[in-house]
Amino acid sequence: MERLQKILAQAGVASRRKCEEMILAGKVEVNGELVTTLGTKADPATDIIKVSGRLIRGENKIYIMFNKPKGVITSASDDKGRKVVTDYLKGITERVYPVGRLDYDTEGLLLLTNDGEFANLLTHPKHHVPKTYLATVKGVPHGTALDKLKAGIKLEDGMTAPAEVEYKDIDEANKEAVISITIHEGRNRQVRRMFEAVSHPVLRLKRISFGDIMLQNLKRGSYRHLTKDEINHLQQIAKAGMLRDNQTRKDT
Repeated sequence: MERLQKILAQAGVASRRKCEEMILAGKVEVNGELVTTLGTKADPATDIIKVSGRLIRGENKIYIMFNKPKGVITSASDDKGRKVVTDYLKGITERVYPVGRLDYDTEGLLLLTNDGEFANLLTHPKHHVPKTYLATVKGVPHGTALDKLKAGIKLEDGMTAPAEVEYKDIDEANKEAVISITIHEGRNRQVRRMFEAVSHPVLRLKRISFGDIMLQNLKRGSYRHLTKDEINHLQQIAKAGMLRDNQTRKDT
């Protein structure tokens, strides 16, 4: 069951605010009954919903993996006219939205969907879904710096959760290192801020996995649909994280 205005917006009738106005204006029927109360819920799979006599069909749920290039906004639109991720989704007619964010200068794996429940499940901080990045950083961090990241490091918005960190490559000539880091949170620019806190700013950043879903050989700027098994697996990881969080709270 979802709010009626959300169902209408997802079906492409209009923006959610405009759909609310339609409901208040008495233009929406559910199973033959006029609905004028905001917050009314319906099931798009089973209820017969009409707007001004026109039958509205629920939008098919879709789940997409996209290899975001650097210099693209993680948004469905941008008022400054910059490239956004949906510019690359040729052939997708449904309105999809990013699951979490990758900042402008970060590339790699980004999920998009029109399933709000799925997106919330994966991004809720209680669910601790792991995300792995390859960070090319300035200088070569000593073991003590990586140990700080592993244990959790204090940022301006509080301590980070423990991270999984390991060397992947060292470029002595350019005084750079490639570090793999897995985090279980989704704070704004978190990986960049973590490395800045240990005095090794990030030069390039790429997300290579979300849960156990790997970017692999998906070309930059390309997308593919997730399989049913991949969708189920991501849901299971998020729900398992929620159960662990609840158990931890009980134990403390």
